[in-house]
Amino acid sequence: MASATTLARPSAEEDFAALLDATLGDNTGFAGSVITGKVVRIDDDVAVVDVGLKSEGRVPLKEFAPQGQKPDVKVGDSIELFVERYEDRDGAIILSREKARREEAWTNLEKSFTAQQRVNGVIFGRVKGGFTVDLGGAVAFLPGSQVDIRPVRDVTPLMGSPQPFQILKMDRARGNIVVSRRAVLEETRAEQRAELVQGLKEGMVLDGVVKNITDYGAFVDLGGVDGLLHVTDIAWRRINHPSEALTIGQQVKVQVIRFNPETQRISLGMKQLMADPWENVATKYPVGGKFSGRVTNITDYGAFVELEPGVEGLVHVSEMSWTKKNVHPGKIVATSQEVDVVILDVDGPKRRISLGLKQAVGNPWDVFAEANPPGAVIEGEIRNITEFGLFIGLGPDLDGMVHMSDLSWDEPGEVAMQHFKKGDTVKAKVLDVDVEKERISLGIKQLQADPAAEVLDRIRKGEVVTCVVTKVESNGIEVKVDDVLTGFIRRAELARDRADQRPERFAIGEKVDAKVTAVDRAGRRLALTIKGKEVEEERQAMQEYGSSDSGASLGDILGAAIRRRNQGGEE
Repeated sequence: MASATTLARPSAEEDFAALLDATLGDNTGFAGSVITGKVVRIDDDVAVVDVGLKSEGRVPLKEFAPQGQKPDVKVGDSIELFVERYEDRDGAIILSREKARREEAWTNLEKSFTAQQRVNGVIFGRVKGGFTVDLGGAVAFLPGSQVDIRPVRDVTPLMGSPQPFQILKMDRARGNIVVSRRAVLEETRAEQRAELVQGLKEGMVLDGVVKNITDYGAFVDLGGVDGLLHVTDIAWRRINHPSEALTIGQQVKVQVIRFNPETQRISLGMKQLMADPWENVATKYPVGGKFSGRVTNITDYGAFVELEPGVEGLVHVSEMSWTKKNVHPGKIVATSQEVDVVILDVDGPKRRISLGLKQAVGNPWDVFAEANPPGAVIEGEIRNITEFGLFIGLGPDLDGMVHMSDLSWDEPGEVAMQHFKKGDTVKAKVLDVDVEKERISLGIKQLQADPAAEVLDRIRKGEVVTCVVTKVESNGIEVKVDDVLTGFIRRAELARDRADQRPERFAIGEKVDAKVTAVDRAGRRLALTIKGKEVEEERQAMQEYGSSDSGASLGDILGAAIRRRNQGGEE
């Protein structure tokens, strides 16, 4: 009997189930639903909540606040919770504040999605292809292309701050929500653009934010509409790239330069709000004045020098150096180099200033001429030898030339040049300095006195001199006078009679008498004639000893003249 009684008696589990049914009834629909509970105490990292059931629920505190923030919950608070199941193995009810918020959020989001209303959310994480957004408990996906109107390189400033979003798609069964921040911005932008464009006029001064920077300028957001700030309108000074003066996100004040209502294109300027440095530029920079500046740009035709921010002048390549010709400006100056320049010309209306670099250091030809007048002796290295003379270095970029005719008093130029070679250090005398033609003439033979100077001073045109034949040529003979002066007798001047006008009848070393017809002091040469001497002697003989008209023959007359001359010589 006892055994039968024992088998018929219900177990403890069946008694608990019956008691639970008696308490809750047959309704087991609490699981998976949202109920309201009251916080009765907080133990360490959990909140104990009374939801009106036999057992109290326990909710982790971390579910009451976003990650990294302090939980916002205290004893006595009424909160909504999601019932996951009635009890776990310890007999406690499993509740979730996070899932309750999610259920509540989904309900509200579905209403907003149906009404096409914006929702607020916070970007809190990165995922492949975009970002995650907390929409008050529900997690949504924000594609990278929907973050902003233009591509955003750094989203960090947007994360953690509440922002409006537009729900593009949501599927509760799959738990998917796709949102867009770009749609909200475009809608807001369209409203602001319409309002701004309606009252936009040229000359207006507006505040804006630099949104994008390109090689040719920067796009400035004026609050719903963008304008282009060209690189030439950023500042009066030269700017090679907009990034030298602007950064993305920078607050700027701009002026509307041009506005096309049809295309709605807006051109902006910043320098127009600054004082024009070109006003009274002719007064500030008078012609002939010397100023310091900075090289800002170098071209094939010259270099631009900034005299002050916004005021630049051009140093043409021809005004860069006194001595360096046909050299690229980049080999004379460098970008950012500080240089001294002289104002050559100012054209205020055209905003042009011509500058001279070489004028600031002085003309080296003038400097040399002042320090070395004609007659001064200099010393230098032979830098080059040409077919017509020697070039001697007189400074870093200054040369003087010794013509081949000024190398030796005695030797021909071609022969004298063979005694010199490149690199030799020689002395020379300054003969002439032509500043305009930038030429310095030097002489080496002038270091010694001209051995023919005395003879040149003594000999006069028409005088008969005794010469020594030094060279016989087909067109005449070359002779020496007093061993220092060269003369030449042309073939036609070798004799009165044509038959005797043969150079070959003269021998080298033979002495002859000739009449001087011309004296070339610069060339140190004489023009001589034997024919003229003979004709002159004949004329004098005719005058002294009679004429053929008196019955005397020419031979008799000349014979008497010769005898008379010989007798005079003996005496």
